[in-house]
Amino acid sequence: MVTITNRRLIERVQTGVRMEKRLLKVLKALAELYDLSLGDLLEGIVLHAFEGKPPFDEAARARIAAIEKVYGLDLEASDSHRLVEKPAPARKGPPAARGRGRRRAGGGR
Repeated sequence: MVTITNRRLIERVQTGVRMEKRLLKVLKALAELYDLSLGDLLEGIVLHAFEGKPPFDEAARARIAAIEKVYGLDLEASDSHRLVEKPAPARKGPPAARGRGRRRAGGGR
């Protein structure tokens, strides 16, 4: 049994962060590989980065490279300031009809 000492009490918040689709798939696969939640993985990566420490050893980076191939992730750190989101597909239908929820059978609200 592993005993963890010096635990730190924290408060977590839910966030709606948008991220490149293939990058997210790689992160989720990596979190699964290490039996972590995505949030725990991201916290660890960021805390290491803030201290200027690499978050992964050579063996982990080899696993990451293999996962990147599976999901076709070809982005590098140098791409981080050059990413442009592709435009969302044009919506069809009149503007007044957008945003309305489905009505229940029988016409009642």
